[in-house]
Amino acid sequence: MKILYYPNRAIVKKVMQADDPLLVLVSYDGKQMLIGGLDDCFEHVILLRKLKIRETAIDAYFRLLVNKEGADWTFVCPVDYKGILNRQKRIEKFYADGIGVIKKALKKIGYAVPINIPKRFRRHFVELGNGN
Repeated sequence: MKILYYPNRAIVKKVMQADDPLLVLVSYDGKQMLIGGLDDCFEHVILLRKLKIRETAIDAYFRLLVNKEGADWTFVCPVDYKGILNRQKRIEKFYADGIGVIKKALKKIGYAVPINIPKRFRRHFVELGNGN
C-alpha cells in the first residue's frame, strides 16, 4: 500500500504520537492511503488538494477521522459504486468492502481501533433495517 503524508511523514508521526485526530483516505482498492493531521488539512477534500490530487477523486476513497479511540467513517456510498444498480446491494457491498480495506489500512499505520459510523451517516442503515 502506498502511503502519502501531508505535509510529510515526520509531522504526521508527531500528530499520531500526540493522539491528535488524523484525516485518512483509503482508496477503495486498498492500494493507496492519504494521511494528514486534522489541524493541517481541516477536511478530506482539502487533504486531496494539498497532496495535488483532484478533488473529484474523493469518490474513490473511504473517508476516516482517526485517533487512538477509534476511526469515524464518513459513510458516503457513491451511486455508481462498482456498477451495482440495486441500492441495497450497493450499500451492503460498500460496507463490507470498507470494513475489510479500512481494517487493513489502520493496522498498517499502527491503529487497532474500532470503526464507527457516526449517527449522522447511518441513514443508509435505516433503509437496510440496521439503523441502530
